[in-house]
Amino acid sequence: MTELESTRKALRDAVAQAEHAAELARLLDTAQAKLAAAEESAQEARTLAARVAELEDRLDDERADGEKLRKELAEQRYQAEVAQWKLSSIKVARWNRLGDALKSGKSNPVRLAKGIKGAAKPAPRPVAPKRKPVAAEQKADRPGAAFQATAATRTIEGASFRLKPFRIPTGPNTRPHLTAAVIADPHAEALLRYEWRQTTGFTPRDFARVLPLEVPHLLVFESVTEGPWAEEIAGEPGEGLRALLDWCAERGIRTVFWHTQGDPSGYAAAAALFEHRFSVDSASGWPRLAFGVQPRVHNPLPLSGGRVDRVLTLEQLLPPHLSYPDVLTSYRWPAAVDVPPGTPPWRLSEIAACGTSIGPEPDSRRAHAALRRAYAGGTMTERVDELLERVGLPSARATLNVSVILPVTDSSLLEHALAQVARQSGVTQLILFGPPGAGERARDVIKDAEVVFRDLDPALSTGGMLNHGLDLCESDLVAVMDPRDVYGTHYLSDLSRAFLFCTADIVGKAAFYAHLRNAQATLLKQPDAEYTYTPEIAGATLLARRNALRELGFPDLTEGWDEVLMRQCRTDGVKVFSADRFGYVRVREEDRWLLGAAQLIEYGSAEPHALI
Repeated sequence: MTELESTRKALRDAVAQAEHAAELARLLDTAQAKLAAAEESAQEARTLAARVAELEDRLDDERADGEKLRKELAEQRYQAEVAQWKLSSIKVARWNRLGDALKSGKSNPVRLAKGIKGAAKPAPRPVAPKRKPVAAEQKADRPGAAFQATAATRTIEGASFRLKPFRIPTGPNTRPHLTAAVIADPHAEALLRYEWRQTTGFTPRDFARVLPLEVPHLLVFESVTEGPWAEEIAGEPGEGLRALLDWCAERGIRTVFWHTQGDPSGYAAAAALFEHRFSVDSASGWPRLAFGVQPRVHNPLPLSGGRVDRVLTLEQLLPPHLSYPDVLTSYRWPAAVDVPPGTPPWRLSEIAACGTSIGPEPDSRRAHAALRRAYAGGTMTERVDELLERVGLPSARATLNVSVILPVTDSSLLEHALAQVARQSGVTQLILFGPPGAGERARDVIKDAEVVFRDLDPALSTGGMLNHGLDLCESDLVAVMDPRDVYGTHYLSDLSRAFLFCTADIVGKAAFYAHLRNAQATLLKQPDAEYTYTPEIAGATLLARRNALRELGFPDLTEGWDEVLMRQCRTDGVKVFSADRFGYVRVREEDRWLLGAAQLIEYGSAEPHALI
């Protein structure tokens, strides 16, 4: 009997092991299928990236051909002007006018006498034409359209590297209702060009013809050191500067002088002619207006081809005579930059804002913290807000305020979920679905945001609740949070920052940390999916523009609503962007979905890895 029981037990164990093995095999097949699908998507993305690079190269060639044709056309126009000048010179020559008088007066003595007398008088000669600079190609009125990187090769310690230049974005404007005429060096012009509709390139000779084409609300004049305005602003104010300021005064256009370089005393006389004066140096005595990072160009969007696996010195990173667009390419190139003491703070902020490690070795966590500090130090959008407030112009623009939709179906998770929302900044409204009494508790915990509470409806799916919540949202951005997960203090502020530099309507995380409680394992999902446009992001990390999300709507599902939403985005052509991997931990008892395209980090807590 004992032997029979042992045999039965052995058979049961064998069956159980077989079933377990079959389940593992099925999970493995599923994971491999997802990996294959992910690899197919990645290959498609690589193919598209290569195609884009090819088209960009062709566009550069066409621009070069266009530049050559413009030069040839300018030369032909010049030669035509020379021919016309020669003909005009012949016509006013004394001998030619005398011949005309003899010819026209041969049958009329009176006319002949008058003609000879007139021909004897000197006549002004026409001024010989001069070669003019070749006009730049006329672009659409989009910031950055004529401001692209060109230097694609770098040499470091004898090794040559070919870079795919960072493509300078051509928009959008932060304040399309506002037009500014700007006289600035390339660096400052690059910082300001996305803040308003910007008119540049006019000179003391042609401003009265150029500026009326779109009369500006504001004139911003930097302490330029090169170009046609440099002599007008240094020392004694030039006549061109006085004429420009008079022209602005007649039309009620505010005028601003911005001191960014050189001795302030050298510009004092000219600055006194402006209505408002600012300086990057508070010691000047003028109100301070420092440089800030410009999110449209100082951001962690990577170069095509990624980074070179090297740590560079600042001298290697920025060789002499680079144009500023090429500087923006260099910022994104190395794994890290070892900077010397005394490097200007604005330079450090620009490098950090591009996601590049500063120090003797690469460190992604330190780089992310430095990027956050660079933006916290102030953006040009915030600087321009200050300027406009001082000069009395409206600074209306879109905000990054967030409405959070939080469905809490398990009352045991309420306190944890509210704590995750309470630690966020930028939240102006919480839409909470939860058990009775959850609304009062939320108002006790979350002091700085409006709380809108709705009781749970058993008939509603998670997607149904999210749709009801979306109708109640009032902020420009809408976030969905999962009561099971962990969100760091900077989660929403980091995530919403992506809207400053990407063109997606939905932002979230395709790369993130996860913790499986049963196995006590910490995983990193899709580590290569940071800072890239992607087919999908995790629904618990969704942050979207409210109007775009309302057009899409949430699918009426409880499980998999985010996957269906992402498919709808792909169908409708709605852009989805994956930000950094930090600030969020997906927490589950177990999760088969995470087996695909995830790597094991360690057995232990995920928070030390994810939260910075």
